[in-house]
Amino acid sequence: MNLTLPWGPLALGAALLLGAAPAHAQQDLMQQLDHLTGDSLRRELTVATFKGTRVINGQSIETPGAGSLLFLISHRFGTLNSGAYNFFGLDQATIRLGLEYGLTDRLAVGIGRSSLEKTFDGFGKYRLLRQGSGPGALPVSVTLFASAALSSLRFEPQPERTTTSRLTYTYQALLARKFSSALSVQLMPTLVHRNYVDLRRDQNNVWALGLAARQKLTKRLALTGEYYYLLPGATADNFRNSLALGFDIETGGHVFQLHVTNSQGMIEKFVIPQTTGNFLKGDIFFGFNVSRAFQLRGRP
Repeated sequence: MNLTLPWGPLALGAALLLGAAPAHAQQDLMQQLDHLTGDSLRRELTVATFKGTRVINGQSIETPGAGSLLFLISHRFGTLNSGAYNFFGLDQATIRLGLEYGLTDRLAVGIGRSSLEKTFDGFGKYRLLRQGSGPGALPVSVTLFASAALSSLRFEPQPERTTTSRLTYTYQALLARKFSSALSVQLMPTLVHRNYVDLRRDQNNVWALGLAARQKLTKRLALTGEYYYLLPGATADNFRNSLALGFDIETGGHVFQLHVTNSQGMIEKFVIPQTTGNFLKGDIFFGFNVSRAFQLRGRP
């Protein structure tokens, strides 16, 4: 008896299987390439360059989100070298209370009141450019800042000053780059204009260049630093550059900032042109900032 094997059907089935495998593999490869291409073409904005709207004394590029209200308490004790009688500065304190509100994700406004010189301040911040990744993304973020501060302190026995003479204005361009998930650096060219100065040789316009950095240490802890260099002039000759070092501590909706600095004030009017403390001689103020965010309206 002769047995005839069905070679024709077997060959046809093998050919179909061999042809289907490359086709399926090619389809998977195309899907992976499409996915990679889509990811490479996607542009993403960099977030959390800094964790708060302030680095330490000065502003960061960050603003509250749209509809978010930020309540800030800033506290500054006396100098550490004031001695045991003043409990090394803890018996003395100045404070600032502030509110910041995000009109949009880019535009924010704020107000505050400082006990130092009984000063009221108001400001606006606008996120002009934002760092990102992907095609056409920018390597840095730029935020514009402008503020006005009004001293309500009584100047006795001197003649009472006019409201205009009590005003001080600050203008800043904040340029920052987040180099990695841990390191962020910010540059802060600054102009402070004072309508009134005590002496003719004093400067109404004070220029300064600030530098700030944040180095993340753990998931919720970061080391921060801030320095303002006064450009040469009468103010630089009679006052000191502001220096501050501190830690950011994240706890849920709060951000605690503990720091030491040679500046007693907590707004640009005091920090940049009026710092007198010598950091190396113990004229160091210990202080903290605490912020809490409240979402007042839904995001668009």
